[in-house]
Amino acid sequence: MFVTNKCQCKECQNPALSVIRDNEIIPHEPGFCFEHTEDKIGHLTSLLNYINSHEKIIGLCAYGISVNGVDLSGKKFYGCNFQHSTFSNIHSTGLKFKICTLDFSTFSDCDMLNSDIQFSSFSGSKFIHVVFTGSDLVHNNYNGITAYQCSFDDSDFYNSRFIRAILMNTSMKNCNLKKAIFYNSAREHVSFKLSNTREALIDRNKSGLIEDFSESEGEEEL
Repeated sequence: MFVTNKCQCKECQNPALSVIRDNEIIPHEPGFCFEHTEDKIGHLTSLLNYINSHEKIIGLCAYGISVNGVDLSGKKFYGCNFQHSTFSNIHSTGLKFKICTLDFSTFSDCDMLNSDIQFSSFSGSKFIHVVFTGSDLVHNNYNGITAYQCSFDDSDFYNSRFIRAILMNTSMKNCNLKKAIFYNSAREHVSFKLSNTREALIDRNKSGLIEDFSESEGEEEL
């Protein structure tokens, strides 16, 4: 996992950005969070150059950064921290995240086709016009997310959680929803056509039985 160094700014509880020197991450190096970094452009450039020049990125802390128009195709992130970050116009194929935290981040107008994302957290994040078609998205935390006009078609959500999520005008057609949890979620104009909704966990009544989304072909229109 990433090394958590607190921002050196007094009373700031945010994690410090990873320090890059000679194009390598320097662990345990004291520093500042993005908000309190004096040379924001310079530090962001060093982080993006590091990502661009490495196929495998391990333990990077990029808390609170903004990324626009970057191609992350084939990149593999392990144990990285992108909490409270903003991703715009990201176009990638075969992106991989494993044991990463991206809580309270914003994704807009992104194509992230055939992604492999496992054991990662997007709690409280926002997805606007994002395409994850054909992706493996298993064992992930999507609790409290908002997804608007997104496509997750042909994806695997095995054992992922959408508790208190808000899904609007979003497609989850032909998805594996086995053990996916949707408790207390709000869904408006969401299609689950050809998905195995009967194996998802929607509501649990007093007897412990699991109820289905609907009675017709796994498609829900609210």
